[in-house]
Amino acid sequence: MDSVNTSEPVPSAESQLRAAAPHELVATARRLLIDRVGAEEVTLFLADYGLSVLQPVTHLPHTGDPVPAYDGPAGRAFISQAPVVEVSNDQTPANLVHLPITVRGDRLGILTVRLPSSATDPATVLSLTDFATALGHEVTTAGRDTDLYLQVRRTRRLTLAAEMQWQLLPGRGCARQEYVIGAHLEPAYSIGGDNFDWSTSVDHLTLTVTDGMGQGVDASLLTSLAVGALRNARRAGIGLADQACLADQALFAQYGGKMYASTLLLKFDLGSGVVHAVDAGSPQLYRQRDDAIEQIELQAQFPLGMFEETPYEEQSFQVEPGDRLIAVSTGVHGARDAEGGTFGERALRQTLSATRLEPPHEAARAMVSGLTEHFGSKELAADAAVVCLDWKGRGAEMARHALRR
Repeated sequence: MDSVNTSEPVPSAESQLRAAAPHELVATARRLLIDRVGAEEVTLFLADYGLSVLQPVTHLPHTGDPVPAYDGPAGRAFISQAPVVEVSNDQTPANLVHLPITVRGDRLGILTVRLPSSATDPATVLSLTDFATALGHEVTTAGRDTDLYLQVRRTRRLTLAAEMQWQLLPGRGCARQEYVIGAHLEPAYSIGGDNFDWSTSVDHLTLTVTDGMGQGVDASLLTSLAVGALRNARRAGIGLADQACLADQALFAQYGGKMYASTLLLKFDLGSGVVHAVDAGSPQLYRQRDDAIEQIELQAQFPLGMFEETPYEEQSFQVEPGDRLIAVSTGVHGARDAEGGTFGERALRQTLSATRLEPPHEAARAMVSGLTEHFGSKELAADAAVVCLDWKGRGAEMARHALRR
Protein backbone atom coordinates (compact mmCIF):
# COMPACT_ATOMS: atom_id res chain seq x y z
CA MET A 1 0.00 0.00 0.00
CA ASP A 2 1.31 3.37 -0.93
CA SER A 3 2.09 5.66 1.94
CA VAL A 4 -0.31 8.53 2.44
CA ASN A 5 1.03 12.04 2.95
CA THR A 6 -0.81 13.27 6.01
CA SER A 7 1.03 16.58 6.28
CA GLU A 8 -1.29 19.57 6.11
CA PRO A 9 -0.63 22.35 3.60
CA VAL A 10 0.92 25.54 4.97
CA PRO A 11 -1.79 28.20 5.32
CA SER A 12 -1.39 31.17 3.01
CA ALA A 13 -0.42 34.55 4.40
CA GLU A 14 -3.86 35.90 3.48
CA SER A 15 -5.65 33.15 5.39
CA GLN A 16 -3.48 33.72 8.46
CA LEU A 17 -4.21 37.45 8.37
CA ARG A 18 -7.92 36.69 8.11
CA ALA A 19 -7.70 34.37 11.11
CA ALA A 20 -5.91 36.94 13.29
CA ALA A 21 -7.76 38.88 15.98
CA PRO A 22 -8.58 42.43 14.79
CA HIS A 23 -6.06 44.06 17.12
CA GLU A 24 -3.36 41.48 16.33
CA LEU A 25 -2.97 42.17 12.61
CA VAL A 26 0.35 43.99 12.92
CA ALA A 27 1.82 41.30 15.17
CA THR A 28 0.63 38.61 12.75
CA ALA A 29 2.06 40.47 9.76
CA ARG A 30 5.37 40.86 11.58
CA ARG A 31 5.55 37.15 12.40
CA LEU A 32 4.69 36.14 8.83
CA LEU A 33 7.29 38.44 7.27
CA ILE A 34 9.99 37.35 9.70
CA ASP A 35 9.33 33.70 8.84
CA ARG A 36 8.91 34.12 5.08
CA VAL A 37 11.33 36.86 3.97
CA GLY A 38 13.60 37.33 6.97
CA ALA A 39 12.18 40.72 7.92
CA GLU A 40 14.06 42.42 10.75
CA GLU A 41 11.41 45.05 11.48
CA VAL A 42 7.80 45.61 10.36
CA THR A 43 5.81 48.82 10.96
CA LEU A 44 2.34 49.74 9.79
CA PHE A 45 1.73 53.48 9.29
CA LEU A 46 -1.77 54.89 8.73
CA ALA A 47 -2.51 58.33 7.29
CA ASP A 48 -4.09 60.73 9.75
CA TYR A 49 -7.44 62.39 9.04
CA GLY A 50 -5.79 65.53 7.72
CA LEU A 51 -3.48 63.55 5.40
CA SER A 52 -0.47 65.37 6.85
CA VAL A 53 1.40 62.56 8.64
CA LEU A 54 1.66 58.78 8.72
CA GLN A 55 1.08 57.43 12.23
CA PRO A 56 2.65 54.12 13.38
CA VAL A 57 0.30 51.48 14.74
CA THR A 58 1.56 50.51 18.21
CA HIS A 59 0.03 49.86 21.61
CA LEU A 60 -2.30 52.75 22.45
CA PRO A 61 -2.41 55.22 24.05
CA HIS A 62 1.33 55.31 23.37
CA THR A 63 2.49 55.52 19.79
CA GLY A 64 5.74 56.04 17.94
CA ASP A 65 6.81 59.16 16.11
CA PRO A 66 4.86 59.95 12.93
CA VAL A 67 6.55 60.51 9.59
CA PRO A 68 5.55 63.11 6.97
CA ALA A 69 2.93 61.95 4.50
CA TYR A 70 4.40 64.08 1.69
CA ASP A 71 8.13 63.96 2.31
CA GLY A 72 10.84 61.36 2.71
CA PRO A 73 10.86 57.77 1.40
CA ALA A 74 7.63 56.74 3.16
CA GLY A 75 5.87 59.87 1.91
CA ARG A 76 7.05 59.21 -1.64
CA ALA A 77 5.61 55.71 -1.49
CA PHE A 78 2.32 57.10 -0.18
CA ILE A 79 2.07 59.78 -2.89
CA SER A 80 3.29 57.67 -5.82
CA GLN A 81 1.46 54.52 -4.71
CA ALA A 82 4.55 52.53 -5.63
CA PRO A 83 7.16 50.73 -3.49
CA VAL A 84 10.19 52.78 -2.45
CA VAL A 85 13.41 51.05 -1.36
CA GLU A 86 15.54 53.01 1.08
CA VAL A 87 19.14 51.80 1.29
CA SER A 88 20.41 51.94 4.85
CA ASN A 89 23.46 54.07 5.56
CA ASP A 90 24.42 52.38 8.84
CA GLN A 91 26.78 49.47 9.18
CA THR A 92 23.99 46.90 9.27
CA PRO A 93 23.42 45.60 5.71
CA ALA A 94 19.66 46.14 5.62
CA ASN A 95 17.22 48.13 3.48
CA LEU A 96 13.87 49.66 4.30
CA VAL A 97 11.07 48.87 1.85
CA HIS A 98 8.08 51.23 2.00
CA LEU A 99 4.92 49.70 0.51
CA PRO A 100 1.65 51.56 -0.15
CA ILE A 101 -1.45 50.15 1.52
CA THR A 102 -4.46 50.88 -0.65
CA VAL A 103 -7.87 49.22 -0.75
CA ARG A 104 -9.79 49.64 -4.01
CA GLY A 105 -8.31 53.07 -4.57
CA ASP A 106 -8.61 54.26 -0.96
CA ARG A 107 -5.12 55.13 0.33
CA LEU A 108 -4.73 53.96 3.93
CA GLY A 109 -1.03 54.24 4.65
CA ILE A 110 2.33 52.51 4.34
CA LEU A 111 3.84 49.19 5.42
CA THR A 112 7.56 49.58 6.14
CA VAL A 113 9.69 46.42 6.21
CA ARG A 114 13.39 46.25 7.10
CA LEU A 115 15.05 43.49 5.07
CA PRO A 116 18.61 42.21 4.68
CA SER A 117 20.12 43.81 1.57
CA SER A 118 20.45 40.38 -0.01
CA ALA A 119 16.66 39.85 0.26
CA THR A 120 15.65 43.13 -1.38
CA ASP A 121 15.22 41.77 -4.88
CA PRO A 122 12.40 42.72 -7.31
CA ALA A 123 10.52 39.46 -6.79
CA THR A 124 10.48 39.93 -3.01
CA VAL A 125 9.37 43.55 -3.32
CA LEU A 126 6.55 42.47 -5.64
CA SER A 127 5.50 39.78 -3.16
CA LEU A 128 5.57 42.32 -0.31
CA THR A 129 3.38 44.67 -2.35
CA ASP A 130 0.73 41.96 -2.63
CA PHE A 131 1.08 41.25 1.09
CA ALA A 132 0.56 44.95 1.92
CA THR A 133 -2.63 44.98 -0.15
CA ALA A 134 -3.95 41.92 1.69
CA LEU A 135 -3.10 43.55 5.02
CA GLY A 136 -4.96 46.69 3.96
CA HIS A 137 -8.12 44.70 3.27
CA GLU A 138 -7.91 43.11 6.69
CA VAL A 139 -7.32 46.46 8.42
CA THR A 140 -10.45 47.80 6.71
CA THR A 141 -12.48 44.79 7.81
CA ALA A 142 -11.05 44.87 11.35
CA GLY A 143 -12.29 48.45 11.73
CA ARG A 144 -15.76 47.01 12.33
CA ASP A 145 -14.57 45.29 15.50
CA THR A 146 -11.86 47.46 17.01
CA ASP A 147 -11.17 51.19 17.46
CA LEU A 148 -7.41 50.67 17.22
CA TYR A 149 -6.91 51.72 13.60
CA LEU A 150 -9.29 54.68 13.85
CA GLN A 151 -7.57 55.91 16.99
CA VAL A 152 -4.12 55.66 15.42
CA ARG A 153 -5.21 57.99 12.62
CA ARG A 154 -5.77 60.87 15.07
CA THR A 155 -3.14 63.45 15.89
CA ARG A 156 -5.68 65.06 18.21
CA ARG A 157 -9.25 64.48 19.32
CA LEU A 158 -12.07 64.76 16.79
CA THR A 159 -15.09 66.88 17.57
CA LEU A 160 -18.30 64.92 18.01
CA ALA A 161 -19.62 66.28 14.70
CA ALA A 162 -16.45 65.17 12.90
CA GLU A 163 -16.67 61.72 14.50
CA MET A 164 -20.16 61.37 13.07
CA GLN A 165 -19.15 62.61 9.63
CA TRP A 166 -16.10 60.39 9.20
CA GLN A 167 -18.17 57.34 10.08
CA LEU A 168 -20.62 58.38 7.37
CA LEU A 169 -18.04 58.61 4.57
CA PRO A 170 -17.37 55.71 2.16
CA GLY A 171 -13.60 56.40 2.22
CA ARG A 172 -11.32 58.95 0.60
CA GLY A 173 -10.91 57.28 -2.75
CA CYS A 174 -12.22 54.63 -5.11
CA ALA A 175 -10.78 53.18 -8.30
CA ARG A 176 -12.01 51.04 -11.15
CA GLN A 177 -10.85 50.61 -14.71
CA GLU A 178 -13.32 53.27 -15.83
CA TYR A 179 -12.48 55.96 -13.25
CA VAL A 180 -10.37 57.02 -10.29
CA ILE A 181 -11.79 59.13 -7.44
CA GLY A 182 -9.86 61.12 -4.85
CA ALA A 183 -11.58 63.23 -2.18
CA HIS A 184 -10.59 65.48 0.70
CA LEU A 185 -12.34 67.18 3.62
CA GLU A 186 -11.26 70.06 5.84
CA PRO A 187 -11.15 70.98 8.64
CA ALA A 188 -10.58 67.25 9.09
CA TYR A 189 -10.81 67.22 12.88
CA SER A 190 -13.85 69.47 13.20
CA ILE A 191 -15.83 68.91 9.98
CA GLY A 192 -19.57 69.39 10.36
CA GLY A 193 -21.97 69.34 7.42
CA ASP A 194 -19.96 68.55 4.26
CA ASN A 195 -20.05 65.03 2.88
CA PHE A 196 -19.31 62.99 -0.23
CA ASP A 197 -20.65 59.56 -1.08
CA TRP A 198 -20.46 57.07 -3.93
CA SER A 199 -21.65 53.64 -4.97
CA THR A 200 -20.67 51.57 -7.99
CA SER A 201 -22.35 48.71 -9.84
CA VAL A 202 -21.69 46.77 -13.02
CA ASP A 203 -22.70 49.62 -15.30
CA HIS A 204 -23.11 52.74 -13.15
CA LEU A 205 -21.41 54.99 -10.63
CA THR A 206 -23.52 57.23 -8.40
CA LEU A 207 -21.68 60.14 -6.75
CA THR A 208 -23.06 62.81 -4.42
CA VAL A 209 -21.61 65.86 -2.70
CA THR A 210 -23.69 67.27 0.16
CA ASP A 211 -23.37 70.51 2.10
CA GLY A 212 -25.64 70.58 5.15
CA MET A 213 -26.35 74.04 6.52
CA GLY A 214 -25.26 75.06 9.98
CA GLN A 215 -22.28 74.04 12.08
CA GLY A 216 -21.22 71.35 14.49
CA VAL A 217 -23.53 68.55 15.56
CA ASP A 218 -26.62 70.22 14.08
CA ALA A 219 -25.03 70.23 10.63
CA SER A 220 -23.76 66.67 11.05
CA LEU A 221 -27.20 65.37 12.06
CA LEU A 222 -28.78 67.13 9.09
CA THR A 223 -26.25 65.71 6.65
CA SER A 224 -26.55 62.23 8.16
CA LEU A 225 -30.29 62.29 7.53
CA ALA A 226 -29.82 63.55 3.98
CA VAL A 227 -27.18 60.95 3.09
CA GLY A 228 -29.19 58.17 4.76
CA ALA A 229 -32.30 59.13 2.81
CA LEU A 230 -30.37 59.26 -0.48
CA ARG A 231 -28.80 55.87 0.17
CA ASN A 232 -32.16 54.37 1.12
CA ALA A 233 -33.72 55.59 -2.12
CA ARG A 234 -30.72 54.56 -4.23
CA ARG A 235 -30.68 51.06 -2.77
CA ALA A 236 -34.36 50.69 -3.58
CA GLY A 237 -33.47 51.14 -7.25
CA ILE A 238 -35.14 54.54 -7.56
CA GLY A 239 -34.06 57.02 -10.25
CA LEU A 240 -31.81 59.99 -9.52
CA ALA A 241 -34.51 62.68 -9.51
CA ASP A 242 -36.76 60.59 -7.28
CA GLN A 243 -33.84 60.00 -4.91
CA ALA A 244 -33.66 63.75 -4.49
CA CYS A 245 -37.44 63.97 -4.02
CA LEU A 246 -37.52 61.36 -1.27
CA ALA A 247 -34.54 62.88 0.55
CA ASP A 248 -36.20 66.29 0.25
CA GLN A 249 -39.37 64.92 1.86
CA ALA A 250 -37.39 63.28 4.68
CA LEU A 251 -35.59 66.51 5.53
CA PHE A 252 -38.71 68.67 5.33
CA ALA A 253 -40.64 66.23 7.54
CA GLN A 254 -37.89 66.50 10.16
CA TYR A 255 -37.03 70.21 9.98
CA GLY A 256 -40.05 71.85 8.35
CA GLY A 257 -37.87 73.91 6.00
CA LYS A 258 -35.81 75.50 8.78
CA MET A 259 -32.73 73.48 7.82
CA TYR A 260 -31.79 72.06 4.44
CA ALA A 261 -28.93 70.42 2.58
CA SER A 262 -27.45 71.48 -0.75
CA THR A 263 -26.64 68.39 -2.79
CA LEU A 264 -25.17 67.54 -6.18
CA LEU A 265 -26.21 64.11 -7.47
CA LEU A 266 -24.40 62.48 -10.40
CA LYS A 267 -24.99 59.09 -12.03
CA PHE A 268 -22.42 57.90 -14.60
CA ASP A 269 -23.16 55.34 -17.28
CA LEU A 270 -19.87 53.45 -17.36
CA GLY A 271 -20.39 52.25 -20.91
CA SER A 272 -21.38 55.46 -22.67
CA GLY A 273 -19.96 58.21 -20.45
CA VAL A 274 -23.36 59.89 -20.16
CA VAL A 275 -23.80 61.57 -16.78
CA HIS A 276 -27.24 62.26 -15.34
CA ALA A 277 -27.28 65.07 -12.80
CA VAL A 278 -29.51 66.81 -10.28
CA ASP A 279 -28.25 70.13 -8.91
CA ALA A 280 -30.11 70.60 -5.63
CA GLY A 281 -28.26 73.56 -4.19
CA SER A 282 -24.81 75.02 -4.14
CA PRO A 283 -21.99 72.48 -4.83
CA GLN A 284 -20.29 73.40 -8.10
CA LEU A 285 -18.93 71.11 -10.82
CA TYR A 286 -15.97 71.77 -13.11
CA ARG A 287 -14.63 69.80 -16.06
CA GLN A 288 -11.05 69.79 -17.30
CA ARG A 289 -10.67 68.61 -20.87
CA ASP A 290 -7.14 68.88 -22.22
CA ASP A 291 -6.07 72.38 -21.10
CA ALA A 292 -9.57 73.86 -20.97
CA ILE A 293 -11.49 74.37 -17.71
CA GLU A 294 -15.21 74.96 -17.72
CA GLN A 295 -17.88 75.04 -15.07
CA ILE A 296 -20.69 72.67 -15.96
CA GLU A 297 -23.74 74.85 -15.65
CA LEU A 298 -26.65 72.82 -14.37
CA GLN A 299 -30.20 73.94 -13.72
CA ALA A 300 -30.15 75.23 -10.15
CA GLN A 301 -32.92 73.62 -8.12
CA PHE A 302 -33.91 74.03 -4.47
CA PRO A 303 -31.78 72.40 -1.76
CA LEU A 304 -33.16 69.26 -0.16
CA GLY A 305 -35.67 70.01 2.59
CA MET A 306 -36.19 73.69 1.85
CA PHE A 307 -39.80 73.28 0.68
CA GLU A 308 -42.37 70.53 0.90
CA GLU A 309 -42.54 68.03 -1.99
CA THR A 310 -40.17 69.89 -4.30
CA PRO A 311 -40.08 68.34 -7.80
CA TYR A 312 -36.60 67.64 -9.18
CA GLU A 313 -35.51 67.13 -12.76
CA GLU A 314 -32.50 65.37 -14.22
CA GLN A 315 -30.12 66.85 -16.75
CA SER A 316 -27.34 65.10 -18.62
CA PHE A 317 -23.92 65.81 -20.07
CA GLN A 318 -21.13 63.75 -21.60
CA VAL A 319 -17.68 62.86 -20.30
CA GLU A 320 -14.89 61.59 -22.52
CA PRO A 321 -11.76 59.53 -21.69
CA GLY A 322 -9.17 61.87 -20.23
CA ASP A 323 -11.72 64.24 -18.67
CA ARG A 324 -11.36 65.31 -15.07
CA LEU A 325 -14.40 66.35 -13.03
CA ILE A 326 -14.03 68.35 -9.82
CA ALA A 327 -16.98 68.88 -7.47
CA VAL A 328 -16.54 71.45 -4.69
CA SER A 329 -18.79 72.49 -1.83
CA THR A 330 -19.74 76.07 -0.97
CA GLY A 331 -16.94 76.22 1.57
CA VAL A 332 -14.51 75.93 -1.37
CA HIS A 333 -15.88 78.05 -4.19
CA GLY A 334 -17.48 80.60 -1.85
CA ALA A 335 -14.55 81.12 0.56
CA ARG A 336 -13.40 84.74 0.76
CA ASP A 337 -9.96 86.19 1.37
CA ALA A 338 -9.15 89.26 3.46
CA GLU A 339 -10.01 91.54 0.53
CA GLY A 340 -13.40 89.91 0.01
CA GLY A 341 -12.59 87.99 -3.18
CA THR A 342 -13.95 84.46 -3.45
CA PHE A 343 -11.76 81.45 -4.08
CA GLY A 344 -14.02 80.42 -6.94
CA GLU A 345 -13.45 83.60 -8.94
CA ARG A 346 -9.88 82.94 -10.08
CA ALA A 347 -7.79 81.03 -7.55
CA LEU A 348 -9.82 77.85 -7.97
CA ARG A 349 -9.16 77.74 -11.71
CA GLN A 350 -5.48 78.48 -11.15
CA THR A 351 -5.26 75.58 -8.70
CA LEU A 352 -7.07 73.29 -11.13
CA SER A 353 -4.58 74.15 -13.87
CA ALA A 354 -1.58 73.66 -11.60
CA THR A 355 -2.72 70.20 -10.50
CA ARG A 356 -3.85 68.85 -13.89
CA LEU A 357 -1.10 66.23 -14.04
CA GLU A 358 -1.44 65.17 -10.40
CA PRO A 359 -3.47 62.04 -9.52
CA PRO A 360 -7.00 62.74 -8.19
CA HIS A 361 -6.03 62.23 -4.53
CA GLU A 362 -3.26 64.80 -4.76
CA ALA A 363 -5.36 67.21 -6.80
CA ALA A 364 -8.13 67.16 -4.18
CA ARG A 365 -5.65 67.72 -1.35
CA ALA A 366 -3.88 70.51 -3.26
CA MET A 367 -7.23 72.18 -3.85
CA VAL A 368 -7.87 72.40 -0.12
CA SER A 369 -4.28 73.55 0.48
CA GLY A 370 -4.79 76.32 -2.07
CA LEU A 371 -8.02 77.24 -0.33
CA THR A 372 -6.35 77.60 3.07
CA GLU A 373 -3.61 79.74 1.50
CA HIS A 374 -6.27 81.91 -0.16
CA PHE A 375 -8.22 82.18 3.08
CA GLY A 376 -5.07 83.12 4.98
CA SER A 377 -5.54 80.68 7.85
CA LYS A 378 -5.45 76.93 8.49
CA GLU A 379 -8.70 77.28 10.44
CA LEU A 380 -11.28 77.58 7.68
CA ALA A 381 -14.46 79.52 8.37
CA ALA A 382 -16.60 76.81 6.73
CA ASP A 383 -16.38 73.13 5.85
CA ALA A 384 -14.69 72.35 2.53
CA ALA A 385 -15.22 69.22 0.45
CA VAL A 386 -13.46 68.43 -2.84
CA VAL A 387 -14.08 65.36 -5.00
CA CYS A 388 -11.86 64.81 -8.04
CA LEU A 389 -12.73 62.15 -10.63
CA ASP A 390 -10.57 61.11 -13.59
CA TRP A 391 -12.66 59.50 -16.28
CA LYS A 392 -10.99 56.72 -18.28
CA GLY A 393 -14.09 55.24 -19.85
CA ARG A 394 -14.78 51.71 -20.87
CA GLY A 395 -12.68 50.40 -23.76
CA ALA A 396 -14.09 48.22 -26.51
CA GLU A 397 -12.89 45.01 -24.86
CA MET A 398 -14.39 46.00 -21.50
CA ALA A 399 -17.68 46.89 -23.16
CA ARG A 400 -17.84 43.51 -24.91
CA HIS A 401 -17.11 41.76 -21.60
CA ALA A 402 -19.91 43.68 -19.90
CA LEU A 403 -22.35 42.77 -22.68
CA ARG A 404 -21.47 39.07 -22.36
CA ARG A 405 -22.40 39.27 -18.65
